[in-house]
Amino acid sequence: MERGSHKFYHVHGFHSRKFLDTYCSDKTEMPHTCIRYPMEKFHNAFCSGDFKGDVLMDFSIGPVIHHLYSAQKYFRNIILLKPTEHCILEVKKWMNSRTGAFDWSHTSTFAAEMAGNSDQCEEKEVGLRAAITHVVKFDPNLENLTDPIVLPQADCLTSCTILEVISKDLDDFVKNCRRLSKLLKPGGSLLYYGVLNGTFYMVGGERFHMVKYNESNLRSILSNEGFVITHLEVSQRKAESDLSDFDSVVLCTAYKQ
Repeated sequence: MERGSHKFYHVHGFHSRKFLDTYCSDKTEMPHTCIRYPMEKFHNAFCSGDFKGDVLMDFSIGPVIHHLYSAQKYFRNIILLKPTEHCILEVKKWMNSRTGAFDWSHTSTFAAEMAGNSDQCEEKEVGLRAAITHVVKFDPNLENLTDPIVLPQADCLTSCTILEVISKDLDDFVKNCRRLSKLLKPGGSLLYYGVLNGTFYMVGGERFHMVKYNESNLRSILSNEGFVITHLEVSQRKAESDLSDFDSVVLCTAYKQ
């Protein structure tokens, strides 16, 4: 299938629950890539003490929240940015503990285990719900992504597999990175997780676009946009699946000059 026939997440949208069932449930085909690895890396980063402050802004694919459990100890306000109303509604359904909300208990259990208090998994979800103060819609076509809403600049920006799915090509990736950078204070921290060398991912039997980039591309883009990389690691994909064709994942920490 040619790129032009792929759907775009922020334009066409996907069914948020189908996305969660496919990539974030306890039955996902890629538990390491989608759940355990990003959770472990974000947990270690937050517990290092290098990521803390008043405002954390998260810019991630779908209605995902599981990479943020450890952040609740280090930030007073967590703001989620999402491109579709359907995604926002799915997040708020979980935040308000509504009937039919997605079951994140397998991730909160893992978060509690990493924190050394495996009997407090429910408290992990309660704490994260309380820490998330806003869920805001963004439009990647706008210079101010959240226009007309003006948000305070963040002390920390977290990003999970979003730039590659909202960008048409590498030039667009650069533009989106630049707009994202405007949301971060000078000296603020970036915690980035993405997938490398992929061109598509599947949700509900539909194929969605993903821009192909590699480690060298990411290093160059972040450096050119005023970030100083403090750590970057690449991990090869652990499980085969027809859901997506990426070959590895990348975890990067940086700060904005």
